[in-house]
Amino acid sequence: MTSLSDIFLATPRGFCSGVRRAVNLVEKTLQNYGAPVYVRHEIVHNKHVVENLRKKGVVFIEELSEITDTSRPVVISAHGAPKHVYTEAQQLGIKLIDATCPLVEKVHKKIIRLEQEKKNIVVIGKNGHPEILGTVGQLNNTSEYKIIFSVQDAEKLQFSSDAPIGLVTQTTLCVSDVANIMTVLQRRFGNIDALSKSDTCYATTHRQTAILELVKHSSLIVVIGSKNSSNSQQLKKIAMEAGAKKAFLIDDVSEMPWNEISDEPSIGISAGASAPEELVDNMLKELKKRYTNLKIHDIIVAKEGV
Repeated sequence: MTSLSDIFLATPRGFCSGVRRAVNLVEKTLQNYGAPVYVRHEIVHNKHVVENLRKKGVVFIEELSEITDTSRPVVISAHGAPKHVYTEAQQLGIKLIDATCPLVEKVHKKIIRLEQEKKNIVVIGKNGHPEILGTVGQLNNTSEYKIIFSVQDAEKLQFSSDAPIGLVTQTTLCVSDVANIMTVLQRRFGNIDALSKSDTCYATTHRQTAILELVKHSSLIVVIGSKNSSNSQQLKKIAMEAGAKKAFLIDDVSEMPWNEISDEPSIGISAGASAPEELVDNMLKELKKRYTNLKIHDIIVAKEGV
């Protein structure tokens, strides 16, 4: 039986700047105002982050109507929120602290501009995802918009007017999936405002590129991240599409499928943008306990200084 000897670590991995900023804002709000602090939706999609904050006195809600004490501050999650939430908070006298990722805010500004330009709007993303709800929630409904998630959706897309088309995208999608959807839309619609590379979050792009590099070194990939994290799901999906023999999405080391790696010479490890680095550290500690003479290799595709 082959024994595990090499670990390949994706870099960058784990917390992106937007997630780190959002979590720090919640921590700072707890320090400044004490508990409880309300957070609208999970601040980021990670079980460990959410549970840790809950223990410190954070109360997670989906709507402001759930708040029992309107004198307490409310933090908007990194995914952003529809503009009616800000209006409602003002009416209720609630202090809002906005942890919306600046790259998501950029998408909000773009969809507002597209509506002002009276364009039909295509939103590429998962219908019902909080980021998408926040993005379309910026509109005044003076423009027609459609949410699509696949090439098949793009092939069936119809608009009732012949107005030019503008595009926005969820920031955490698979870059190649978005490109394939774009190809269909450009073929079907002549008058279209195309996406630029900067419309997809740079951290998402970097982590996806790193996964592609990992697969070149190991056929077994482990992604640390929660099941409701879009960017983590995409990393697992990309690994399989790139030729990985097996790819797993796990919350932490307790979910590690040890029987699946028992005869593997190497594994590649990454973490979604909402997964803290301590989860990777815990994984490495357990691997070192189980296997001697492990060699750890950093696979670096980019350095993030933003």
